[in-house]
Amino acid sequence: MIVANSYVRGSTEMPEDLNLNGKVVAVTGAARGMGRAMVRGFLAEGAKVVAMDLSWDPTGFSGDNDDAFLRELQDRQDDVLVATADISDTQQVESAYLGTMEKFGTVDVLVNNAGLRQRNLFPPTGKVTTLETQDSDWEKMFGVGVFGTLKVTRRFIRPMLEKQSGSIISVISGGAMHTGSDGVYVAQRSSSREMPYQSAKAATLTMMFYLADEVKESNVAVNILIPGNSRTTGYDEQNEARREAGQSNRAIGRISMLPEHIVPITLFLAGQDAGGVTGTCFDVPIWNTKHGLGGPEEWRDPEANRA
Repeated sequence: MIVANSYVRGSTEMPEDLNLNGKVVAVTGAARGMGRAMVRGFLAEGAKVVAMDLSWDPTGFSGDNDDAFLRELQDRQDDVLVATADISDTQQVESAYLGTMEKFGTVDVLVNNAGLRQRNLFPPTGKVTTLETQDSDWEKMFGVGVFGTLKVTRRFIRPMLEKQSGSIISVISGGAMHTGSDGVYVAQRSSSREMPYQSAKAATLTMMFYLADEVKESNVAVNILIPGNSRTTGYDEQNEARREAGQSNRAIGRISMLPEHIVPITLFLAGQDAGGVTGTCFDVPIWNTKHGLGGPEEWRDPEANRA
């Protein structure tokens, strides 16, 4: 496994001191995938971590077969708070926040990584047309991806506003983006059939852009990340189902990357406040390449089951 922190240290483009030692970092969707990678990255930098997820039970999908990571965190009780919380539930978010304040007394960084995946609503392929969806599908997706993100942000930003310092990082998807020229805009993934997932990510993107402007005077940075293609929970099983159904939306040459590819930029942005980088959306693989941290090939996941 790539140790992402060593990549950070090996880059001449990154600051020597990421300013994370002793900082309190809350990460949603922390039990597996990119969330797990980010938790490990923060701990390696000396941060204290609030690791939140809906469930810490192994899923049995894509290599998530045991509770080794949970035990790893439980062995670091001085540095880690493990919280089981459904972020779409206001009371559970409040309980996680109160537990954080009781244990650590503050919050310096929030990473909004949790999300309901398309395949959770439409197994096994995760693909469905907009007209095939039901109202309840949109309500579930937005309940986690948009309103859940908002609930967590509204609670965990409080200490940052009070001390006039902090960083919020939200993870979205490239499918939420558009490209344009001469006043004409087109979707990047017009044929992906991943509604309402991409719509929820687009809403989060807009929400965070506005939030960045609103809290800039309070010295809180707000940034957004678009990760590369990564082997998240259920990735292998979804791709196998798509092959069996004769479906594939994988561009030629597209590489599945290790979840750790998102760690370097997350660590960098976590050390920012509004006096540094804020109100910006980053394509993670491009940022890694520009900063000497390796392109998609260097972060290739050899275990990924491609579609």
